[in-house]
Amino acid sequence: MQYFSTNRVSPHVSFRDAVLAGQPADKGLYFPTELPRLTPDWLASFRSLSNEQIAFDVIRPYVGGDIDDESLYEIARETVNFSFPLVAVTETIAALELFHGPTLAFKDVGARFMSRCLRHFSRNRAEKTIVLVATSGDTGGAVAAGFHGVENIEVVILYPKGKVSKVQELQLTTLGGNVTTLELHGTFDDCQALAKRALADTDIMSRVHLTSANSINVARWLPQQFYYFYALKQWEGDEPVVCVPSGNFGNLASGILAHISGLPVRKFIAACNANDVVPRFMDSQTYEPRDSVSTLSNAMDVGSPSNFVRILEIFGHRFADLKEKLEAVSVSDEATTATMRDVFSRCNYILDPHGAVGFRALEDHLNESGGRGIFLETAHPVKFDSVSDILGTQGDVPPGVLELFDKERVSIEVDNDYGQLKDVLVSKI
Repeated sequence: MQYFSTNRVSPHVSFRDAVLAGQPADKGLYFPTELPRLTPDWLASFRSLSNEQIAFDVIRPYVGGDIDDESLYEIARETVNFSFPLVAVTETIAALELFHGPTLAFKDVGARFMSRCLRHFSRNRAEKTIVLVATSGDTGGAVAAGFHGVENIEVVILYPKGKVSKVQELQLTTLGGNVTTLELHGTFDDCQALAKRALADTDIMSRVHLTSANSINVARWLPQQFYYFYALKQWEGDEPVVCVPSGNFGNLASGILAHISGLPVRKFIAACNANDVVPRFMDSQTYEPRDSVSTLSNAMDVGSPSNFVRILEIFGHRFADLKEKLEAVSVSDEATTATMRDVFSRCNYILDPHGAVGFRALEDHLNESGGRGIFLETAHPVKFDSVSDILGTQGDVPPGVLELFDKERVSIEVDNDYGQLKDVLVSKI
């Protein structure tokens, strides 16, 4: 399997080189030159397979032999060694709970897969690797946990100061060791822009191996397909509508990729908060990024979603085909709050703000069009301070969360200044 840049200037590369580079030199995103198709026999029988076998079978074509089958199966096994339950919320709506991993967020899968790929690729490399990640909340915690203590790898995390929850911040700032956390005076979009600038900095790249652990990296993005197969493995009945709370659009892009590979899904819904660049595009065909605004669903506060270009690539930039398969809606904080209260009262189910955006968009769609559907619950409610404020409870607190409050918090405050980030990266060489 080869990967090309969505900007179509940088040369094609292998899976290994795409993972190690993170981002092409032309600042596009890597995308597979061909989209694998699963066989009808496999699709008819995958529900009887183990989760690790499904993960191995789905990801193997994308790896293209750059990791031997035995090692890749072990990577897949370690990546998905926790549960992904599909839980009925109403008679027509089920939640795919993706928060049963070590950092209680869906990004554990991508972070664990990527860390193990990098560990595999670094076995015979003397050069240190620096993994740079911008986060609006959950990505940084998952990456920090996935890479913590991995020999010859340094992790640098950028997050917007004051714009993540208490638990998210503790997950970002209490590991230490090979993990350095930077609190940036700015927005997630500022963090992402600085990270992309570093990855294009030829001076740094000539002195150290620098890569990204955001979903711009194919090793973070591609394994997110697994969730959708696990959802359908547990689903009974007609093809579901699948609703994905969407910020940077990597998760949704992987779901659509799984569908193109053969997974039966009736329609996808991109559920956005007030950061509505994609809903506006779906109405106007005009893509107009804006400065992000802060919302209750903070991990989705993205004004310029990097991964949407991958969705356009999947559909060959054919808007009519995209429109047939994808609906995009914006859900206000007021509607998010009302939904959390309504679902807790009606169904005794605790939604986090991101899941509430997904539930609201899905229920509205089903009320109008009929059918049944699945929304993704992307993070545990305990990770969001607002849940307790709105509902008076966050549910049972996992033991690992309680332990965070006893740990020392360590971080470095920086301005929205590339020079300060570069100084930190250079100090790790």
